Amino acid sequence: MLLTQYNPFKELRDLESKLFSSRDLSTEDSVMNFTPKVNTREGEYAYHIDVDLPGVKKEDIKVDVKDNILVISGERSHKEEVKEEDYYRIESNFGKFTRSFTIPDNTDIENIEAKSDNGILEVVIPKVEPIDTTKSISVK
Repeated sequence: MLLTQYNPFKELRDLESKLFSSRDLSTEDSVMNFTPKVNTREGEYAYHIDVDLPGVKKEDIKVDVKDNILVISGERSHKEEVKEEDYYRIESNFGKFTRSFTIPDNTDIENIEAKSDNGILEVVIPKVEPIDTTKSISVK
């Protein structure tokens, strides 16, 4: 008698491979389920947010700040066209994304900069010196 470990997901994976065996999911999944990867870091004078946006044009990226929340959003589209002698095929897919970040109180919102280069969006949020809100009131 041969013992095997029960895998509850085996039947599901078998069904999935039968249903999708003729489709190239690598391209479709990367476009339809688009969630960009983000790296954040704090420097001495600024906070930095780097967003990996391959295939996204600068014109399709939007960066907004409202109520100390930085929102990076956009859309990328993918179009594959194949022309052969006996057939013509076009596949179009797109993906929208939104990422939000709470900005600390010690930032200069008016001077935030965003730059896109080679599929990487870099957002620089300058720091400011904290304002001393303590006030002495003379007693009369």
